[in-house]
Amino acid sequence: MLVGDSIVRYRPICESRKAIHIKMTSNIQLHNDLEKLISIMPRKVVNYLNFEKLEDVIEIVLDIGRPAEIRHSGGKIEKLGSDLIDDSDITYVTSHLQEFTHDNRSGIPGTLHRISAIRNRQGKVVGLTCRIGRVVTGTIACIKDICTQGKSILFLGRPGVGKTTKLREISRLVADELGKRVVIVDTSNEIAGDGDTPHPAIGAARRMQVAQPEFQKDIMIEAVENHTPEVIVVDEIGTEAEAQAARTIAERGVMLIATAHGNSLESLIKNPTLSDLVGGIQSVTLGDDEAKRRASQKTVLEREKQPTFDIVIEIIDRNTLAVYKNTSEAVDYILRGWPIRPELRKVDKDYVKEMPLQEVKESVKPVEPLQSELAKEENPLSFSFSKLKYCEKQKPLKKVYLYAVSRTIVEKIIERLDFNLEITRNVEDADIVIAHKNFAKGGAKILSTAKEYRVQIFYVKTNSMAQIQKVLKDALDIQPSDEIGETYCDETEKALDEVKEAIKQVNEGAEMVDVAPQNTQIRKLQHDLASQYGLQSKSVGDGEARHIRISK
Repeated sequence: MLVGDSIVRYRPICESRKAIHIKMTSNIQLHNDLEKLISIMPRKVVNYLNFEKLEDVIEIVLDIGRPAEIRHSGGKIEKLGSDLIDDSDITYVTSHLQEFTHDNRSGIPGTLHRISAIRNRQGKVVGLTCRIGRVVTGTIACIKDICTQGKSILFLGRPGVGKTTKLREISRLVADELGKRVVIVDTSNEIAGDGDTPHPAIGAARRMQVAQPEFQKDIMIEAVENHTPEVIVVDEIGTEAEAQAARTIAERGVMLIATAHGNSLESLIKNPTLSDLVGGIQSVTLGDDEAKRRASQKTVLEREKQPTFDIVIEIIDRNTLAVYKNTSEAVDYILRGWPIRPELRKVDKDYVKEMPLQEVKESVKPVEPLQSELAKEENPLSFSFSKLKYCEKQKPLKKVYLYAVSRTIVEKIIERLDFNLEITRNVEDADIVIAHKNFAKGGAKILSTAKEYRVQIFYVKTNSMAQIQKVLKDALDIQPSDEIGETYCDETEKALDEVKEAIKQVNEGAEMVDVAPQNTQIRKLQHDLASQYGLQSKSVGDGEARHIRISK
């Protein structure tokens, strides 16, 4: 069984004049924030910095005895000249900052920038990492429907993929557009910025600062007890005590939106400290009958209790999210080793920056996935010998990536059986991957990329039409809507297997072999299969007795 096997793409677009105003305001705010950051940099660094140069920069790094460098979002590192940073440069920067907290972090009031210190053994600051904070809009366009359901959401992802940015935008969305009472527990002042006045990016949400990271769990409980929130936002739940505090909040009926350490739901389940966020795991001994029914060992792992979070979202990259809409079901599937696919949602990269008001109104709807013409017919479940239409046709168009599998055969199967599929050349855009088993033993890079993007992989043993057709049906989880359709599919596979047997007999010396009569649609598939093996085939007979004859 496969769960949520579609990729949904959204284009973040301005929905009103107010949305355009927010985007323009955020650009002005970013320019002002960058000017504040540049103003505290040493002269030898400022000479190389400007607004355009910092457009895609995520960090400015200053280390004593080395040239300053900037780190771009794509991973590129650029050195700023050849002048070495010395003690006076570090002192110049720290003198313009507030005192560093116990976690060696500080910031610039009114901005989202974070400055982290590296100290030597005597406690002296010898290095600074200046992380540039930005207000980015449109990052939650593809999950806006999920954020407005009132369910608790947990975000997972590696550092730097935009977890905090999404929390910030969700806080504004829920507070301003839904009118909820939102309280942000801001441990490192990354969500709402440094200083006593929170950054405008969080909208009407309130912010509670945390003096030391170890106090985060206490502030979480204090927020519930003292400020009657409807929604609490927390960044980086990392300890068992904080996980327990999160459960306490959820059990009091408060919507909780948080991030946690971990790249995937599976890794979070295996983390003994944080597994309680998704229900925890326990070892259970099954009876003989139950173990036999499950075809498993007698001692298995099962979910211990109800998860703290209703929904888990893995952030694969800044524009790709993997959504598990039912945490309980997802955890149960993973523990039992059953296949499960999250719903992949993508945000188009070409944002709409400026649009006339009339064009804005005409562009409110998200980008619709393409559908075939058959999906638009009133009755897509009719059956005839010429074409079989499945209930699958009502679903969005899926993309398949082929690895060492015949593209020609797949295209013919898609055309003849009218599968709602499209072949893609980019594995990152694929919903499913069909790979040849013989070429997958070496651990190909393509397959590793597919696993990283949570794309389900299906394997074929041979490049035969019958084998590929069967795997495509499994990949699409196709369930024909009536007994006629099921019979048709079974007959097709049997007819193709009969042709394979006839091909074998011809190759072993038989002059010609006739196969059982079939309808026009199936005979076309049989002709194609014979052609792939380099043999001749022709249709003989009349009416219901018409069949194909295979020869060399």
